[in-house]
Amino acid sequence: MGSFVVSVAASSRHTFSKRPQSAVTLLAGRGVAGDAHEGETVQHRSRVRRDPGQANLRQVHLVHAELHEELAEAGFVVRPGDIGENITTRGVDLLNLPRSTLLHLGDSAVVEVTGLRNPCRQLDRFQSGLTKATLARDDDGTLVRKAGIMAVVIRGERYAGATISGSSYRRRRTCRWGRSERWGRLTTSRWWPPRVKTVGGHP
Repeated sequence: MGSFVVSVAASSRHTFSKRPQSAVTLLAGRGVAGDAHEGETVQHRSRVRRDPGQANLRQVHLVHAELHEELAEAGFVVRPGDIGENITTRGVDLLNLPRSTLLHLGDSAVVEVTGLRNPCRQLDRFQSGLTKATLARDDDGTLVRKAGIMAVVIRGERYAGATISGSSYRRRRTCRWGRSERWGRLTTSRWWPPRVKTVGGHP
């Protein structure tokens, strides 16, 4: 069945969970229109307190639906948007994407991976034990953070379908954040809801 978007979500307030939507609008350089974390500078309240002028590298939160299923097997009930993600995917190995990977959502929307989401105590406030359940150790003892990834919106046109399938990468020079980047093209199928609208873009 390939890779696709299961759900999109947003919240205009700084709530832990986000409400699933039939569509969201991605704004280049800002994030999800109307979401509390939309903006060129940091919007997460703890980061605003430290330095309100720093760049917002957490404009979009993506989580793989496979995590929800893993958590369900452990006795948790977590649905799309519950742990704060804007985009819930299936069939994409989000956690192993290197920083600066460019993900193409549909025909035109592009988000750039900026890093892993760090599980925090808010997960335990949502459901007791959830923070520990989203952390693990690999065979080498390295800490594995499973609560999704963060990204910024790079480019998009007026509309892009939300389904995604396949992935391929090619090296480019440097991205606008000054790092080497990879292109990860995730093509679209037209029939799958919800829709992701995109506005603006960078040359």
